[in-house]
This record gives sequence, structure tokens and C-alpha cells, in this order.
Amino acid sequence: MIVFLLKGFVFGLSAGVSPGPLMTLLLSETLLHKTWAGVKVAFAPLLTDGPIILACFFLLKPFSHVPLVFGLVSLCGALYIFYLGLQSIRLRDFVIDAERTPSRSLMKGILANALNPHPYLFWISVGSATMIKALDVSAFALAAFLFGFYFSLVGAKILLAVTIGASRRFLSPRLFLVINRVLGVVLMLFAGLFFYEGVITILF
Repeated sequence: MIVFLLKGFVFGLSAGVSPGPLMTLLLSETLLHKTWAGVKVAFAPLLTDGPIILACFFLLKPFSHVPLVFGLVSLCGALYIFYLGLQSIRLRDFVIDAERTPSRSLMKGILANALNPHPYLFWISVGSATMIKALDVSAFALAAFLFGFYFSLVGAKILLAVTIGASRRFLSPRLFLVINRVLGVVLMLFAGLFFYEGVITILF
């Protein structure tokens, strides 16, 4: 159970601080409309990911004991995680383009996350595969993975919103890049693990 909790925590933390549509929106809303606006954006994944998780999970669950299908899913997940890790490592700059519009932060966050392909790619590959493996261990392992993921995902975004709102300044660009590169390395290590598991599942 601890292993799945840690996997969820790492994946969620990486998603929570990685640049993307939701991160850019959180930063701009916090800068324009103070802390609470950014906090509302941070909660968007909790409102949009449920249907995505259920659809991906039940689509793959009937094939959970078919080695070829499950192995291919793991390999796809490895490629996707490697891609995310590479993006974080190769990041050179982070620019906020804050547009002064009336605050409808929660709705903006929901739309940004729902139209973002990353949650779909994550849950159809890595997320669903990990959930199925966790459920094979116990329902508590599955709950631990989901708790770790959303605790770190939403928690990281809330912490960023509070930090920006309190000081009106974000982390220095250099520190932000260092954090992303460290998480990129961790993601690539997880990619190697998923690749290994996929190959073993297909061959053996």
C-alpha cells in the first residue's frame, strides 16, 4: 500500500507543479484576483477527473488479465511518462501571460482541465494500469494511490496559489526550473519501471 501511496504522490506532485494550461491559469488568476481565485483553479481536477478515471478504468478492467493488452498499456504509459519527464528536464523558461478578465476562476479551471489532453493520456495509460495493479493488492492500495495523487496534485497547486497571493511574487525562475528538472528525472525513472513491467508482462 505504501508503494502505491508513493507512486500517487510522485505523479500528483509532478502534475501539480508542471507547466501547462492549468498551471498558467492558476498563476494568472492568483496574480489578477488574489489567492482564493488560484485556490479555486487548484480544485478543478477534483471536479473533472472523476468521469475520466471511471471511463478509463472500466474500459481496461476487463483486459486486466490479458498479458498483451496490459503490457502494451504499460509500455504506452512508459512512453508518456518519459515524454513528460523529458519536457520538464528540457524546460528553459516559464512565462505567464495574464489576461485581465472578470474572475470566473473555478469555471475557467474546469474548462482548462477538461480540454487538456494530459489527464486523458495519463489515466488511459499509467493511471488505469496502476489502479488495476493496486486493486489486485487491495481496495486500500487503490485508495492510497488516489489519495496520494490528488493530495499532492491539489495540495501543490494550493500551496503555489497561497505563496503567490501572499507575496505577489512566485518562486525565482531558476528555482522553479530546478524543481521541474528534478521531478523530470524522477518521472523518467518511473518510465523505466513501467517499461520493464510492460516487457516482462508481454514476454512472461
